[in-house]
Amino acid sequence: MAIFNTRDRTIECRIVYYGPGRGGKTTNLEYIHRAFRKQTIGEMVSINTTGDRTLFFDFLPMGLGKIRGCEVKVQLYTVPGQIRYGSTRKLVLKGVDGVVFVADSLEVRRKENMLSLKDLQQNLAEQNKNIFKIPLVYQYNKRDLAEEGVPIMPVEVMERDLNSKLKIPSLPASAVNGKGVGATLKECLKLTLHHLQEELKWAVQDGL
Repeated sequence: MAIFNTRDRTIECRIVYYGPGRGGKTTNLEYIHRAFRKQTIGEMVSINTTGDRTLFFDFLPMGLGKIRGCEVKVQLYTVPGQIRYGSTRKLVLKGVDGVVFVADSLEVRRKENMLSLKDLQQNLAEQNKNIFKIPLVYQYNKRDLAEEGVPIMPVEVMERDLNSKLKIPSLPASAVNGKGVGATLKECLKLTLHHLQEELKWAVQDGL
């Protein structure tokens, strides 16, 4: 949950990149950290695990305005996608305000995408969060591989697998070259900030 600092007039929130292992979550954050240096506060921290990594850094979404006069600071996180790191995913997801679900477009990863989405739903439920209500955006990553002749799923198939019930924004992307990465983050930020505005409105009404 976002932290409202009335003294400093700042709001700190957390956006987590979720999805199957090797789907492109880390590549997304590495690209954002390089391409948006002016909005990046401090260095990127990497916690290495065997075959996977958890990354995080602070990000200042310039140009998106303020919420009730407060500056907004965003913490961007990835989670390790491999099954054996379930406890780490739960820890990183704690207090999340918005989620980017990075789905792997490779045909052979179809099942992994759906299992990871189910894992996200269960972990959110443990925190009394509803996947239908939290700010959530899909990124269909690795679309560039089609040009190399690698079998990838049509967007229509991924929509049917992952988005037939949620009906949330989805964007094609190639994190390795940055295509769609900024647009995905911007869409998630927009939904998250709108959600925070509603939270802050109720907090003010309750005298918090």
